[in-house]
Formats: sequence, structure tokens, C-alpha cells
Amino acid sequence: MKAHIFGLTIILLSSFSTMAVNPDEVLDDPLLEKRARALSVNIRCLVCQNQSIDDSNADLARDLRILVRERLIAGDSDTEVLDYLISRYGDFVMLKPPFKGSTFILWLGPLFVFVLAVIGLVIYFRRRQAELANTSDSSSRLSSEEREQLNRLLDREMK
Repeated sequence: MKAHIFGLTIILLSSFSTMAVNPDEVLDDPLLEKRARALSVNIRCLVCQNQSIDDSNADLARDLRILVRERLIAGDSDTEVLDYLISRYGDFVMLKPPFKGSTFILWLGPLFVFVLAVIGLVIYFRRRQAELANTSDSSSRLSSEEREQLNRLLDREMK
């Protein structure tokens, strides 16, 4: 019984990504449908922003899925479909925007922040190490009276 429930759970969880595409959107031509699916996986849902239109149930995602299929039926190539969407919505419509002047901050921003964080940590730990070294140097310098008193205390403890 548990195996059946586990299997059913796996089937349901694995089919969530395909649930967004409604049956009335699916094209009769399997080759065109495969191209539409390949394209829609890389197109951002402008409502959800972190999902592809293939995964999203938003109305705009549905409209974009239908638009992609209409363009493919009209004979557009995959590149033409993407160019059309980018001309209407900008590079943001792509889940992986192209690397160019206007989008370089999207690609290099995380690396820049990481490098700044590493530099900040290096500076912090070097300063801290220098402060600890200065503190330990000054505390290790005992006057001759303090040294004699320390030796007496240590000798007393040893006996």
C-alpha cells in the first residue's frame, strides 16, 4: 500500500511542470509542439518572473504560450519567435538574457559582489590579526618586578 502511495506521489510531483500547458494549447503536430515546449522553457513568465511560461499558470504566460505556438504555425523559426518576443518585452523576457552591454550587470553583478565580500573579509581578518598581535605583544612584556613575582608564584606552585 505504501509503495502505491509513494509511486502516485512521484508521478504527481513529476507532472507539475507539465500541468501549466492546457490541453487546448497543445499543437496537433508533435514536431511543432516539441519546438514550442523547447522555446517556452526558456521564456520568462512576466508575472511570476522566476518561472518559465511552460511552468506558469498565469494568464499572461498562457497568452505567451499561445503566441509562441501561433508564430510557429505561421512558419517562424525559433530565432524569429524569440526576436519577436524580445522586441515586444525586452531582454527580460528571456530566463537567461543575452550577454551584452545592457545586461552585463545581470551576469557580472553577483561575481562583483562576491569579490567585494572576499576582499572585505580579507581586510577584516588581517586587521583583527594585527590587533591581536599588538595586544599579545604588549601583554607579554612584563616588568622585571612582575617577572620576579610571577617566578615566585610559579615556584610556590611547583613545590
